[in-house]
Amino acid sequence: MYKLYPYFTNDGSVGLYSEKDNDIYHSTYGALTEAYEKFILPSHLEKFFDKNSKIKILDICFGIGYNSKSFANFFIQNIYNATRYTDNILREQYNDKIDTNNALVKNATHFNHDERNFKIYIKAIDVDEILAFLSPFVICNKKRLPKNYKLPFENEKISRMLNKPPKYKIEFSDGINLLFYKKITENHPEIFENSEISRLLNDKKYRMFFDPHICRLFKFDKNKRDVCTPLKRLNAFLHNIYYRNLSKRYKTDLKASISKDFIFDLKIRDARRELLGDKNRYDFVFLDAFTPAKCPALWSLEFFKLLYEHLDENGMILTYSNSAAVRNAFIHAGFFVGKIFNPTLNKFTGTVAVKNKTLIEHELSGYDLGLLKTKAGIFYRDENLNGLNDEILKAHKTEVEKSDLLSSSKYIKTYKSDK
Repeated sequence: MYKLYPYFTNDGSVGLYSEKDNDIYHSTYGALTEAYEKFILPSHLEKFFDKNSKIKILDICFGIGYNSKSFANFFIQNIYNATRYTDNILREQYNDKIDTNNALVKNATHFNHDERNFKIYIKAIDVDEILAFLSPFVICNKKRLPKNYKLPFENEKISRMLNKPPKYKIEFSDGINLLFYKKITENHPEIFENSEISRLLNDKKYRMFFDPHICRLFKFDKNKRDVCTPLKRLNAFLHNIYYRNLSKRYKTDLKASISKDFIFDLKIRDARRELLGDKNRYDFVFLDAFTPAKCPALWSLEFFKLLYEHLDENGMILTYSNSAAVRNAFIHAGFFVGKIFNPTLNKFTGTVAVKNKTLIEHELSGYDLGLLKTKAGIFYRDENLNGLNDEILKAHKTEVEKSDLLSSSKYIKTYKSDK
């Protein structure tokens, strides 16, 4: 039986706890906020879409989908809607007679959605089928938490960190879940036969964490697939009525254009195996694998070399990790490496790897580069791209123990004394 440990983070989004690793997948200050701060905002998508109408994104370790859903949310609110808004203003000014050679029109940052014809492709990869299938149901930002809300499981550390107001609230459209529900159920109809999905969605203790409208739509769709009976025809009729009403409720995110030209390709597979057979080159890679210290398979030198082959010349890899081993592996794989700065927290909160050095805003400091030359900078190895996490960790531990490099603690002590 699949065990799920959800909880509400401080921005109203749902976080998950891993009992096996005794660690959290998402920050308690806000799972949705974390996705925006570490992946979406540092990507500078407005600048990208000023020059491009097509985008390819690789979302590694999709989980419950915050990074992909945050991208779609940001795109609709800041690119798609801004485009239509600017277009409407221009049409009013020119009385629907727009001369595309006009200088004002040419210089408009966001002009005429229909002509630009945005095309979005996201490949999302995860080995956990249950979490990936649950992603369209998970509430992204609950406006008001239940009274006297308590964790549905025991964990003192998480409890102590909850109920602290986030730095800011992100406006998140409920219709994003419907968009991803459509894409996942169309491409993975086996979701309706998955007994664990049905069990979790019907479990009362998890009910507060799931979008009731999407859950109800799932029940309609599941019943439609049963043997043809008068009841099935009735369910199909009710489904059509409910879907139309739900589409109106979430109309901002269900425009035909964004739905039609939005390709979401979910792969339930080891990312190493998937990318070996992938010929795409991506504009952005969201590397959100679990901590390298426990799951190093997607943080190795060899995996980063594989990512190098799949990154566009002006592409960007973003990750939350500040690990010296991770940064050193990126450099040895051929990337230029920089840091992600979070102005809200006033600190560096991640790493960016690129082929085009001019894309780096915050370069590694002398201290950062020095740390790469210590034992902390010894990266993980997975020569055949098929090693188990325990095997990779064991080999890495042995390499560190045998190394003559300075320990990170001695380096830090020496660095501080020199200052």
